[in-house]
Amino acid sequence: MTDASVEALPPYEVGRLAGAVLDSVGSVVVGKRESLELVLAGILAGGHVLLEDLPGLGKTLTARCFAQALGLDFRRLQFTPDLLPADVTGSFLYDQRKGDFAFRAGPVFTNMLLADEINRTPPKTQAALLEAMQEKQVSVEGVTYRLDPPFHVLATANPIEYEGTYPLPEAQLDRFLLRVSFGYPTRDEEWEVLRRRMSRRQEESQLAPVVDAHRLMAMQAGLEQVAVEDSIGRYIVALTSATREHASALVGSSPRGSLALLLLARARAAMAGRDFVVPEDVKDVAVPALAHRITLRPEMWLRRVDPSFVVQEVLQNVPAPASGALPTYAGGYTGQ
Repeated sequence: MTDASVEALPPYEVGRLAGAVLDSVGSVVVGKRESLELVLAGILAGGHVLLEDLPGLGKTLTARCFAQALGLDFRRLQFTPDLLPADVTGSFLYDQRKGDFAFRAGPVFTNMLLADEINRTPPKTQAALLEAMQEKQVSVEGVTYRLDPPFHVLATANPIEYEGTYPLPEAQLDRFLLRVSFGYPTRDEEWEVLRRRMSRRQEESQLAPVVDAHRLMAMQAGLEQVAVEDSIGRYIVALTSATREHASALVGSSPRGSLALLLLARARAAMAGRDFVVPEDVKDVAVPALAHRITLRPEMWLRRVDPSFVVQEVLQNVPAPASGALPTYAGGYTGQ
């Protein structure tokens, strides 16, 4: 959700600024343009992003670079097995001068929270983020505090085969708009990482802000001007429904998956400078938006089948629309 006082930018301007942000982040994070586009699409769509991959592949660096390029207040919270919910949300402390309890805000009160290695902390602490991620608010001892927009969680997670990790519960996974993996770089990309490190002569890299928090909210508001024609909306629903009927799936994607596809497809269209969604926008985001919402049958786990396999099969089997009709939803087509 965006603030009502924010004036929406036209989609072509959203695309121009998004390209500038990606160029800035890409100057530090080498060779992962496609993954970085997905992360930015998640942010523009107003959601939270789960970066799941092996250690040392640039997840934390990506989050920090996006915060710098987007001009956002940024905090990093390292999740550990002994982390308590109050360490995330904040708590009441006794103020001796006033003789009363005062609320000390936790690191969740920021624009972009990096929840580093979120699956290394027990479910009770993971759940402390649920209300903040879904309702944009925090409740502590019966008092509710609103989180100032924009608010985004970029969480990193190591694969659950690693010792000392707690798999994220389905309710928590569903709160993430999409899940992104980077994978290992090519040899040329890895050499480029080393070359850039030598040329900058210091460990940390600082990026100048391309936009600020208010401008980001204007970009997010601009996505509402991106038209989604009826056949594409029905295509989104057909894809999500097909995951529930797939033979390998115990539980398919919830309707929140359909909403994620819609929001991310709009973001992809705007990033391309378009004010309408095409089927390719939906296909590009289907795996990161739906795979983490699918629970496989136990025998599929034994065969080491990945949920993304289900989404890829669904994409092959569900016919994409080719219609050029205008949308019928209220508000109509705004891109004339």
